Amino acid sequence: MSDFDPVRIGLVSVSDRASSGVYEDKGLPALREWLQRALKNPLAFVERLIPDEQATISATLVELVDVERCDLVLTTGGTGPAPRDVTPEATLAVADKVMPGFGEQMRQISLRFVPTAILSRQVAVIRGRALIVNLPGQPKSIAETLEGLPKAEPPVHGIFAAVPYCIDLIGGPYLETHDEVCKAFRPKSAVRAPRAAG
Repeated sequence: MSDFDPVRIGLVSVSDRASSGVYEDKGLPALREWLQRALKNPLAFVERLIPDEQATISATLVELVDVERCDLVLTTGGTGPAPRDVTPEATLAVADKVMPGFGEQMRQISLRFVPTAILSRQVAVIRGRALIVNLPGQPKSIAETLEGLPKAEPPVHGIFAAVPYCIDLIGGPYLETHDEVCKAFRPKSAVRAPRAAG
């Protein structure tokens, strides 16, 4: 019996070529590996590898939230300006609320590395009691945007530091992080006391 709330996380890699077997998908393993390092909670992953089809992406997000009951859904891929990049449109189509700060911060982090970060269109939304976040397509960029740049001067916050409190506010499980990977931030009034062993 774990002292931490179980969490269901949907992982979606959006790629025409990877989903058709042209090359190996690297997005899902990168997401899974980072989350296993960052979170103390028992994690159940529901993974999907799908093509860049807007209706398919929207249907997959609805399934992961409404049917699979995921608390958090992370997508990777399909957020650029190319004609087949439709992940943000598909995500916004199933949203109850838009959370623009996530996309703004991801672009700020990526701009530290490449000027083309302004071409990224990642969005984050609330659907029901789940948070859905579009992440970049490259594994290195996924880790950078989630963790931030703690050694930079001044340090740059990653987006995942705000995810646990966001999920608190929408009625989801209490996510607890390994601080050396990503320290979750909550107001003092929202911090849960450690559970007694036993």
